[in-house]
Amino acid sequence: MVMTEPRTTEALPDADAAAGLRRALDGGQDVTVFVDGTVFRLPDGARDAVVDLLSRLARGEAVTVSSADGAPADRQDPRAEDLLTTSKAAELAGISHTYLRNMTDRGEIPVQYRGTHRRIRRGDILAWLAAQKTGIPGTVD
Repeated sequence: MVMTEPRTTEALPDADAAAGLRRALDGGQDVTVFVDGTVFRLPDGARDAVVDLLSRLARGEAVTVSSADGAPADRQDPRAEDLLTTSKAAELAGISHTYLRNMTDRGEIPVQYRGTHRRIRRGDILAWLAAQKTGIPGTVD
């Protein structure tokens, strides 16, 4: 499987599955990966990323997976420069960092994660601002 675009998945729809995943993760940080029936041991950094992803799903969060910024130039997402930190996005929107974070938690503004750091597309902030000016309630698509 070759991933060229960031891929987002919604939270686990089944509360029992999420609870089972939470219980499994409570026991430790050991993750075993099977690829076509073959056991593969992940390096520590990759294991931590997988545990982080699974923990977020278990908490009912949607997640986005994408390549790191260190990808070769010909494979980098051309929209990467449009990603803002929450501080920069809040400044652009003229709102507090906390208010923006709460909006991302509620799904009102889409968010991507780079490790544990939130990144927000400039276009999503501009679309939210435009919707605020026209008085149309709702979320950014």
